[in-house]
Amino acid sequence: MMEPPTTTLHPPSKAQTYHLRPFSVDEYYAMADAGILKQDEHVELIHGQILNMSPISSRHAFYVDAINLQFAQHLTPHTIVRVQNPIRLDKESEPEPDLALLKPPLSRYWQNHPGPQDTLLVVEVAGSSLAHDRSVKATLYASFGIPELWIVAIEEACIEVYREPTAEGYRQVQSFRHGQTLSVQTFPNVRFAVDDLMP
Repeated sequence: MMEPPTTTLHPPSKAQTYHLRPFSVDEYYAMADAGILKQDEHVELIHGQILNMSPISSRHAFYVDAINLQFAQHLTPHTIVRVQNPIRLDKESEPEPDLALLKPPLSRYWQNHPGPQDTLLVVEVAGSSLAHDRSVKATLYASFGIPELWIVAIEEACIEVYREPTAEGYRQVQSFRHGQTLSVQTFPNVRFAVDDLMP
């Protein structure tokens, strides 16, 4: 009995390159409307790519709530505190930071998500996503001129403050730990204790 013919598959050569096709924000929403992306799927659009976001641990949620409480108590009505909602950076990037401080009034966001020009501060609470937030997210926010980014590094027990955005990233980075205080650049007279933000 004759053996069936066999086919040997060869990996692509190193010279062969593949380019990912970016999605626009409109296409991203169309996929959600069509059910391709489920409503409870934890994803965001960065540079036209749909990225899975890290699951929200209890500590992550606790820190988001603690920071939200401090911001709401000390910065309203001077700013709008937005929690885990989109910011439209351009037609191919719509991240969902854990918190954002926006220019008031709230009514300006009735028909459109806030953009870079509306955003005073973004906050990312980072566990397993720390390296991604420090590189991809920080560069993204800086390139669109977001004036300030806080990364709450859970495992390192500190808050990293990024300021002076450029197209390549933030020029200034400072780290604050328990026992220290910090302020939002836009509201320098309001001091927050790291102990209250990361209880």
